[in-house]
Amino acid sequence: MTIRKGEPWGTTCTLPDGVPVAHSDAEAWRLVVDGVRSFGVAGGDLARTMGGGSPGRMQGTVVCVPVDVVHVQLDGDRTLSVAHVVARTPGRLGWLRGPALLALNAQFIGPYDVAPRGHPNDGRVDVVQVDAAMSPRTRLAARTRARTGTHVPHPFLTTRQVADQQFVFDRAVEVWVDGQRWRRGSTLHLRVEPDALTVYA
Repeated sequence: MTIRKGEPWGTTCTLPDGVPVAHSDAEAWRLVVDGVRSFGVAGGDLARTMGGGSPGRMQGTVVCVPVDVVHVQLDGDRTLSVAHVVARTPGRLGWLRGPALLALNAQFIGPYDVAPRGHPNDGRVDVVQVDAAMSPRTRLAARTRARTGTHVPHPFLTTRQVADQQFVFDRAVEVWVDGQRWRRGSTLHLRVEPDALTVYA
């Protein structure tokens, strides 16, 4: 059952023997793609969202919580996501031009507090869409504010929470899943599967 406002989330425990531990979102992604549904997170944005990630934490008391997984489809190709999906203009400076979409199951992307109200077990992803008309200078300013989660509200940023949504881009975008470049395409479909994982942090 997904979390509801004001309700406690998960329990405290010690990490069970034999449970694999991911040290990054990319490692957690690999476990989930390989069919693992119970694992620990000792690093990455999902771990940080859950209050974990500190050195040595997995050897002591941890939290055990249900976590949603995001089914990702891009022009017919499929994968899963545990932390975040980013679609943007291809290229090293793609952040500075064209449309962009950030869909978060976690709260953070690296040092940026992109989804301050995000929760990895609410049955939804938090989506931030960047208007193509947003200038490079304005994007850089918003990125600076995102370190403290104060980038929204903004006239060039649209935010919403979705459980099942398709996004169509006029041109192919580059899609990153859990910090890894995945592939390019123009039609992105995201669907949240609630309570799909048991995660220790």
